[in-house]
Amino acid sequence: MTAVGDIRGTTTDRRAVISLLRRLRSPEGQANPLPLWQELRAMGDVVAAPWGGAHFVTGFDACDQVLRGRTWLAPDFAWQERQPNPERWQAPATQEMTRTLSRLNAPVHTVHRRSLNNPFDRRGLDGLSSQIAAHVTRLLDDLGRRLRDDGEADFVATVSEQLPVRTVGQWLGIEPEHFAHVLDFTQRQAFAQELLPTKSELAVSAQATLDMRAFFTDLIRQRRKRPGDDALSGLIRFWDDRYPDDRARADQAVYDLTMFVTVASVETTVTLLTNAVAFVTQDPARAEWLRQNPDHLDGAIDETLRYDPPIHLNSRVAGDDTVLAGVPIAKDTVVHVMFGAANHDPRRNEDPHVFDIHRGGSHLTFGGGAHYCLGAGLARLEARQLLSQTLNRFPTLRPIGSPTYAPRMVFRRATSLKVTL
Repeated sequence: MTAVGDIRGTTTDRRAVISLLRRLRSPEGQANPLPLWQELRAMGDVVAAPWGGAHFVTGFDACDQVLRGRTWLAPDFAWQERQPNPERWQAPATQEMTRTLSRLNAPVHTVHRRSLNNPFDRRGLDGLSSQIAAHVTRLLDDLGRRLRDDGEADFVATVSEQLPVRTVGQWLGIEPEHFAHVLDFTQRQAFAQELLPTKSELAVSAQATLDMRAFFTDLIRQRRKRPGDDALSGLIRFWDDRYPDDRARADQAVYDLTMFVTVASVETTVTLLTNAVAFVTQDPARAEWLRQNPDHLDGAIDETLRYDPPIHLNSRVAGDDTVLAGVPIAKDTVVHVMFGAANHDPRRNEDPHVFDIHRGGSHLTFGGGAHYCLGAGLARLEARQLLSQTLNRFPTLRPIGSPTYAPRMVFRRATSLKVTL
């Protein structure tokens, strides 16, 4: 008996898995991944990857076990060096991301996370709430003008992409004239975190990494000259106290954290905001009921996170030889947690293909354990403010078709959502 009862991995059909992965990246798969998640989950809770030495984890309980388990580790530098082909991990953008929170393990991870001082707890979010509300109001003003002038607008370009970068930008003390540049290199850098990036994608990420490094290095240098009460100034003070005789090491830690928070919060929140507005407003009765019953906005946000998570895949490595859902997993083996497949596991969420804001069900979208999403509360706050103001200001807003997405396997990036009144 395992943590997921008597369920077992059931397939090693390499061709079937390859075909499924290709379809997940296709326009059709991006438009509606639900049947493909079901197909993958039907292969077993733990499915061997077609290239060997790795597995996809699809069942809710098995994924939860990996995310929360202390013996499941992030693929850090030490793990990369133990691999038979360490050159695979030498791409500049990959190296850059391996220094960030998502790829660190204790005790280094603990220190880096502590330096942020739990910024998005209740007190921190209370301080950001009015700022986010003001950002939403101005962005919806712009949306209203576009709808009035053109009869339709792209919600992603006008609102969803702008709110997260303005939120994190103001939190770090970045001047507004730089927001477009930050959004641009953030989107390009995300290719490095794909499951099997192509050479051309890695080249795009490499250039984005250079742009990102230049921007944040200069930002840190300027903030040292003129510190304030923003989050970046606080990080500088923390790491200067920790490394008083090693400015370069302090700056590296500040850079790694600043860059990671920016990339992670912008990419994922854009898709959450887009999906939430699309799923809520595509049904006029649902939108009107939520407008009249705003206490249920959090239920709509959680169902959005469950139904179509902004991150479809996250990777862990086994810290010891183990058994997962009946499948032996050797130490250092990679497992890819499939959030969408897990969230749609009918053993956890009944009728998972139905979008139901009253579900009160479970999802793993923010992860679990030591790597539980740092910005979960912030993302919820942004979505709540956006849904509330959108429903009240534009009660007849409707999507023209479904959102479109970039062909990715890890970060799900919404690229467009046309809306009208």
